[in-house]
Amino acid sequence: MSGAAPNPLRDAQDRRLPRIAGPSGLVIFGVTGDLSRKKLMPAVYDLANRGLLPPGFSLVGFARRDWEHEDFAEVVHDAVKEHSRTEFREEVWQQLAQGMRFVPGTFDDDEAFARLRSTIEELDKSRGTGGNFAFYLSVPPRFFPTVVSQLKKHGLNEGGEGSWRRAVIEKPFGHDLASAQELNQVIYQVFRTHEVFRIDHYLGKETVQNILALRFANTMFEPLWNRGYVDHVQITMAEDIGIGGRAGYYDGIGSARDVLQNHLLQLLALTAMEEPASFDAKALVTEKLKVLNAVRLPTDLDAATVRGQYQAGWQGGVKVPGYLEEEGIDPESRTDTYAAVKLEIDNRRWAGVPFYLRTGKRLGRRVTEIAVVFQRAPHSPFDATDTQELGQNALVIRVQPDEGVTIRFGSKVPGTSMEIRDVTMDFAYGESFTESSPEAYERLLLDVLLGDANLFPRHQEVERSWEILDPVEEHWARHGRPEPYTAGTWGPRAADEMLARDGRSWRRP
Repeated sequence: MSGAAPNPLRDAQDRRLPRIAGPSGLVIFGVTGDLSRKKLMPAVYDLANRGLLPPGFSLVGFARRDWEHEDFAEVVHDAVKEHSRTEFREEVWQQLAQGMRFVPGTFDDDEAFARLRSTIEELDKSRGTGGNFAFYLSVPPRFFPTVVSQLKKHGLNEGGEGSWRRAVIEKPFGHDLASAQELNQVIYQVFRTHEVFRIDHYLGKETVQNILALRFANTMFEPLWNRGYVDHVQITMAEDIGIGGRAGYYDGIGSARDVLQNHLLQLLALTAMEEPASFDAKALVTEKLKVLNAVRLPTDLDAATVRGQYQAGWQGGVKVPGYLEEEGIDPESRTDTYAAVKLEIDNRRWAGVPFYLRTGKRLGRRVTEIAVVFQRAPHSPFDATDTQELGQNALVIRVQPDEGVTIRFGSKVPGTSMEIRDVTMDFAYGESFTESSPEAYERLLLDVLLGDANLFPRHQEVERSWEILDPVEEHWARHGRPEPYTAGTWGPRAADEMLARDGRSWRRP
């Protein structure tokens, strides 16, 4: 199909015409897991429902289950009914279901991979997938090497002439620099650099992409986006849930490796980067890497990092257990469920401006936001008594929930006295646009099928992020235990003290 003549009626300038994936299919390893059920399968359906997938699109599940194709289709059907964003339409479902196949087996089972190969060949003939397949590894990282080497052994990493094969890999990508480099080596023996897509679902969120639009499509923010006006930046990702059923994965990993190393450092890079030459993958990676390479950890890691572990408490009116009481957790565990770190960026734009990153479980509420806090006015003609309720100007980008942007500034209170108070101006996605934002996984899956790598971190970014975090993890391993904090609060006292020493305080999101 790639050689088809261009549509003479289609104007390249017309933004209303969406980019639609060409003939292709998706193979999901670990298709019975939570991610697959709650995110991937519904995202595939939503893309089909929006008309963004080719008519012959095929979905292959691979897992240790004794299922027939029909059983798999039923599982997808239930997942879609429960979790999809768009309404359920029978005709869309029927079209999609015809291209669903299931391959039972374990990751080291040669017979299963031979079956997978013949399934893909059958789909090429019956559905016209053109040999184009993406392999989604929704599996624990320890299985990555096995799966990719099996794909190579059975010739699945190479499509025929004019077709493509791609690998999609979920985080965590290693657990430190050495393991990330090892993993990269294994994967690059099987797939070429441009065929590997590392998923950081945060980069698929509209609000994260809006950071770039906000900065570079407007003239009112960029002139202030530097050390001359910005006092500090706070990046928060708070969850109100505990570890749920993830004890096996989470214990020994902790919040800094799980969130700070990827999501938060990516948000920092987008907030702090220079304007890219264009919005293609190469230019974006170049600018993000410049920022990550300029990130410096303060020398005193005791003063500049905090880790915590939640204890039993009340959350949303419910008594919840502490981390050490969760099922499957070693009562001596030193895993962090809260991490905060102060970073500096050694470049002309940001020298001397601290970036405070924090993440945690069982905090006050679920929220992810970036707050750019500006310096106070250098001279105020107003009396101190007039400005008691005046804080610092701030621009807050809310990534989730209630996606949008808030600007906080001082305004005169109506009345005869000159009293000034903080007010906010709010932009909310839900109110400004009639179209609801696609799920992050919809955007990212479509980009994989289109071969568009803009929103995917490259291996250099992943490795550099580990270089930043490794010294912190090593320091924590040598010194003491995480500080306890009560579930439902905003983290350990040491985190407040870390900012108080700098004469600052955390925002209450």
